[in-house]
Amino acid sequence: MTDGRCPVSHADLAPHRLDPTGARQHAVNEELRARGAAVPVLLPGDVPGYAITRHEELKDFVTHPDVAKNACHFAALQRDELPPGWPMRTFATVRGMITADGEDHKRLRSLVTRAFTPRRVEALRPVVHELTGTLLDRLAGAATADPDGVADLRRHFALPLPMSVICRLLGVDDQHQDRLHELSNEIVSTHTAPERVPDANREMVAILGQVAAARAKDPGDDLTSALIAAREEDGDRLAEEELIGTLMLTIIAGHETTLNLITNAVRALCNHRDQLDLVRSGAATWGDVVEETLRYDGPVSYFPFRYPTRDLPVGDRVIPKGVPVLVSYTAAGRDERAYGPDAGRFDVTRGARHLSFGHGAHFCLGAPLARMEAVIALEALFTRFPDLDLAVPDEELVPHPSFVGNSPQRLPIRLGAAHSA
Repeated sequence: MTDGRCPVSHADLAPHRLDPTGARQHAVNEELRARGAAVPVLLPGDVPGYAITRHEELKDFVTHPDVAKNACHFAALQRDELPPGWPMRTFATVRGMITADGEDHKRLRSLVTRAFTPRRVEALRPVVHELTGTLLDRLAGAATADPDGVADLRRHFALPLPMSVICRLLGVDDQHQDRLHELSNEIVSTHTAPERVPDANREMVAILGQVAAARAKDPGDDLTSALIAAREEDGDRLAEEELIGTLMLTIIAGHETTLNLITNAVRALCNHRDQLDLVRSGAATWGDVVEETLRYDGPVSYFPFRYPTRDLPVGDRVIPKGVPVLVSYTAAGRDERAYGPDAGRFDVTRGARHLSFGHGAHFCLGAPLARMEAVIALEALFTRFPDLDLAVPDEELVPHPSFVGNSPQRLPIRLGAAHSA
């Protein structure tokens, strides 16, 4: 994982303090890539960490046998050195595939895979089409009701679509959807007040516990019921804590990432009308738009956590054993070493592979669903509203307050002359 240069230690490079508000993410990415493939950072609460910023080194790091996901390898956590209410604790301590290694990870992934089948995902296709049509009507209504003809695409379209789909998939009642999104936002945000972190986690666990209990009592054709029923050949099944952890991760990853993906794709197309014209002419597909958005402006930026189980050279640095490491998918997505000198240009004909769904054993199980939702949503949106455009200059868009997620808080748009069609 080295490039032949002499590794330097953590102390030889001043750490970069990550902004918990998520400001200037791509500019920060460029600065950090210039400093190396692995850069020391300060997490909220001045917790030392590292960030992996370059494409090839990221691929190597996440598949390295001496890199773990289980927080038993997180030295500061094990020494009880994290500040009270640390906003990133859930990423380390939640029980599920995302924090498991080796045979434990294989076991959990196998159980979830038995329930989260391609058939179950494909069965959601007509649901996604139906919800998309309904939400486009609501988006038009919101624009019509506004004196300036402006609607927030994120609030009225990009959010409710994946949230409704993931709740339908899990068998979660509509009454919980808004609150689960609010709690998910608090958990994902790196700017959440410390006193709110434990409460948000407890409330989400309580709601998902109610969902699990309801599905155990009255099983349906949903993923939660299937997860409860899923067993290995030896009779192994998800423990209660593992089930709740899996539901939490599915809720968060299943809607936050797709919400950001749709938002970022619309933003990119509005800012690159020539690329939208390529899709309309047949020179590119909506699938191409989704893949290039995932590379160019991915929905997840600095994703927590992995831990070296020994002092590990990465590029020209050595990451100390037990330090929490973030992998930056957005930084890797614009790495000129991987994508050439125009890596910062949005090009739907690029056809380049990306790492935004992860790589290796922890590759995102929900990738097919996210891709399906985004393709359906974007095609329907720009077919119905071909003149849709941003209602504010791009530089005025405010990022969601997190360096984990990557998307603006709002995406004000105008639907154009055809919005009542």
